[in-house]
Amino acid sequence: MIKFVLMVNRQGQTRLSRYYQPVELSRRAQLEADVVRCCLSRRREQCSFVEYKDFKLIYRQYAALFIVVAVTENENELSVYELVHNFVEVLDKYFSRVIMFNLDRVHIILDEMIQNGHVVETNRNRVLAPLSALDKLADG
Repeated sequence: MIKFVLMVNRQGQTRLSRYYQPVELSRRAQLEADVVRCCLSRRREQCSFVEYKDFKLIYRQYAALFIVVAVTENENELSVYELVHNFVEVLDKYFSRVIMFNLDRVHIILDEMIQNGHVVETNRNRVLAPLSALDKLADG
């Protein structure tokens, strides 16, 4: 099961976070800082799967962004690694440039792919269908 998803820049600033299991707001900042420090301090040739406390971290770097997914111990690391890549491909398909100004759309994409900590959709066209409908309404 997926516990949370983070998108952070190279400076370690969280750009997006989505939690699928309750974590107190007061604890999130420290948790995110620890997780980001753990992942960003690793060398490129090291494995992208990290045992961290009572869960695993799977991360990938794309340009200036790191995407970090925390999962329970029984989750398949490779399938989550591919999910991250699929997520980035969907973002690339939808956004032509900067996504940081469209975080509401990124949340919609993530919510179409993951619900309650479980992957529910990976097909790009189906993931983007709600956004396509919203865009058509906006163009009106």
